[in-house]
Amino acid sequence: MCEFCLKHGEGKKWYLQAKNYADDLLSDLKRRTFIRDFLADPASLAESVKRLEKLDRLPVFIRGLVSGAITRHQKKIHFGQIAPLEDIQEIFSFVKTIVRVTCICRQASLGQEKRYCYGVSLAPDGGRFAEILAGLDPSFTAGPDSQGLEVLTPEEALDAFQAHEQEGLCHSVWTFHTPFIGGICNCDRSGCLALRCTVSHGVAVMFRGEYVARVDPDLCVGCRECLQLCQFGALTYSASLQKIVVDERFCYGCGVCRAACPQDAIRLLDRREVPAAAHLW
Repeated sequence: MCEFCLKHGEGKKWYLQAKNYADDLLSDLKRRTFIRDFLADPASLAESVKRLEKLDRLPVFIRGLVSGAITRHQKKIHFGQIAPLEDIQEIFSFVKTIVRVTCICRQASLGQEKRYCYGVSLAPDGGRFAEILAGLDPSFTAGPDSQGLEVLTPEEALDAFQAHEQEGLCHSVWTFHTPFIGGICNCDRSGCLALRCTVSHGVAVMFRGEYVARVDPDLCVGCRECLQLCQFGALTYSASLQKIVVDERFCYGCGVCRAACPQDAIRLLDRREVPAAAHLW
């Protein structure tokens, strides 16, 4: 399991522990200020990506030192983990409020409002997290055709996440001053700065998921429908086998490839059961 499971989950999946969503964690003024400033300033995120592009041009040794320092810092401040739909559904079963908001990453990278981010809280009506969101610019918290926070039922949120999977987006859970979890996002490399940072630039700001995809060769017909949805380059088509093959070292265990498979040939295994990937986070 990832190190957050050991530190903040008592050896279980840390993002399935209700205590990490507790509203009383938002009594911390430092955390509240961080969330407000982070969500209100997409321009600073865009500038961070430019700095990463400069980092790519540094000598390998120096780049490794800087990347490691960034990752250690982010684990304390704002870090995420990929999670499959069934784990997201379990989160929705115990949180009390789910609000859909504009994705700060898409604002910064694409200059567009894409409502791919969801604030979650154990408190009714969003608790202190909703207070923070309500204090931001109205365009961040208001839906295109609604006033105020766009509040969803667990069933509505799950339907939305299933639709996001059909778009090829993978789900991720995020801390705001770890271990508090306040957001669940839907990511791809074209618009998600965190995914681009981790996968394209090699600077980890999120963990791989607790799972690894496995293709059943007896069911796979080689249609390649799943290939276009993998954000991590973990799937390849074997011309000799005429099957899809998973490179377990690159798989993040998001499970999105399953959504595209018409043969139900893809399932998720516990990462600990896959020797090639068991220690890759």
